[in-house]
Amino acid sequence: MNVLVTGANGQLGSEIKDCQHQFKALNLVYADLPDLDICNEDAVNTFVTINGIEAVINCAAYTAVDKAEEDAETAKKVNVEGVFNLVKAMENVNGKLIHISTDYVFDGKKSIPYNEEDTVRPIGVYGNTKREGELAVINSSLEGIVIRTTWLYSAYGNNFVKTMMRLGKENKKLNVLFDQTGTPTFAGDLASACLAILSNEQNRIDKAGKVYHFSNEGVASWYDFATAVMKINKLDCEVLPIETKDYPTLAQRPHYSVLNKTKLKKNFEITIPYWRDSLEKCIQKLNS
Repeated sequence: MNVLVTGANGQLGSEIKDCQHQFKALNLVYADLPDLDICNEDAVNTFVTINGIEAVINCAAYTAVDKAEEDAETAKKVNVEGVFNLVKAMENVNGKLIHISTDYVFDGKKSIPYNEEDTVRPIGVYGNTKREGELAVINSSLEGIVIRTTWLYSAYGNNFVKTMMRLGKENKKLNVLFDQTGTPTFAGDLASACLAILSNEQNRIDKAGKVYHFSNEGVASWYDFATAVMKINKLDCEVLPIETKDYPTLAQRPHYSVLNKTKLKKNFEITIPYWRDSLEKCIQKLNS
């Protein structure tokens, strides 16, 4: 199967490259700007035709949460129009699509893990545009699914883990939020899950519905996450807990972002690692 990976130079796309050797049945074709702009419908259709694309993993997204509040037009172009273009292109060839979404489609006011049937209440421009992108897949006739994830990090690009490692070497103390709860998610684990789903030729990928949740197992605050990064790296930096009100940002963040993964694990028979174990794996990769 010829699979297009959009946003190939981002965190998830880069991790897919690292684990592709485990999935011999898939021929992965990678594309990112400037080689392919998913916001250009003609360019998407031409790329799909020339490369014989049969499936897409859409890792492309406008993810600058605060900047989105000031640049809603670009966020909508990438997170909504771009997804519509991929959906239409795959419908034209009777292909498959895995679209990556976010916990920001929820308002974060629950106190138990969100499942796929929970009511969405997007937060801010980013959350709203990602929800519109979800609907492009959900309301299509395509064999496509949405995978929502949360607190993504990897060995590539800019992310919380790499920032904490840098700041931990530069500072003796750091203030980190303790009143926002979620699950750190290693992009390498999500990459493996996406490829495993497409490698299963026996069933339609959307046989149990078009929305799934994926994160690592367990629960943590940003404070817990930062503390783990310092301990694993043996950094002499004290992490101090602060509240959201003490660290104002342009865009609002969900206070609770824990996702229920039961549906994905059961339907695709995927085992998901504990977040701390995957963090150690990623940091080992960064330090090697």
